[in-house]
Amino acid sequence: MLKGKIALVTGGSRGIGAAVAKKLASLGADIAIIYAGSADAAEAVCSLIRKQYGVSANCYQCNVADYDAGRRTVSQIKSDFGTIDILVNNAGITKDGLIAMMKEDQFDDVIAVNLKGTFNMIKHCTGIFIRQRSGAIINMSSVTGIMGNAGQVNYAASKAGVIGLTKSIARELAPRGITCNAVAPGFIDTDMTKGLQDSPLAASIPLGRMGTAEEVAQAVAYLACASYVTGTVLQVDGGIAM
Repeated sequence: MLKGKIALVTGGSRGIGAAVAKKLASLGADIAIIYAGSADAAEAVCSLIRKQYGVSANCYQCNVADYDAGRRTVSQIKSDFGTIDILVNNAGITKDGLIAMMKEDQFDDVIAVNLKGTFNMIKHCTGIFIRQRSGAIINMSSVTGIMGNAGQVNYAASKAGVIGLTKSIARELAPRGITCNAVAPGFIDTDMTKGLQDSPLAASIPLGRMGTAEEVAQAVAYLACASYVTGTVLQVDGGIAM
């Protein structure tokens, strides 16, 4: 389904990003993973992808919040793979706290990675997509950006911003045959949500359980292939934000 396509996945060394990279590889895409911290974790994902799916996979260290570093990394990926067809903006951080106690850098850091990092990567890939008159952009938002969450004003603001960014870019790039969509996960069982499995919030999910990274990856894979879907926000949340 994606054979011959090149997919760039940010934050691809663990959790949802790793699941997305594996899912796209299983559909035939060659994979470029951007990671911020653990080179060993990123290479482990790339190694598994090469062995299990027989596609190419390379890892690149980059802080997506750094505009110039992002530009250099995209340029290197294009040089290594020849082009980029799919961009999945998954890199994200949390620095939770109630507004009364939140420090300025807690707000700024989350916005810088989650929102500006998404802008940076789209900006650097857009020229490639426009020249080939095709491309699929999938941005990771969150149900927190739709419904809010106490103690996460910075995260909610960043993820709501991703939705506005997605819809605006979808309108701008649609005439060039480029799609831009967002996925809004709910409570997904990853390192970021450890300890929440038995919380009252998890118990309020209509489907009665937390989701898996693989279920989010399925949504990303659909949007990577859906040529007539753009500007949408696909909620993968067990119904919590219905």
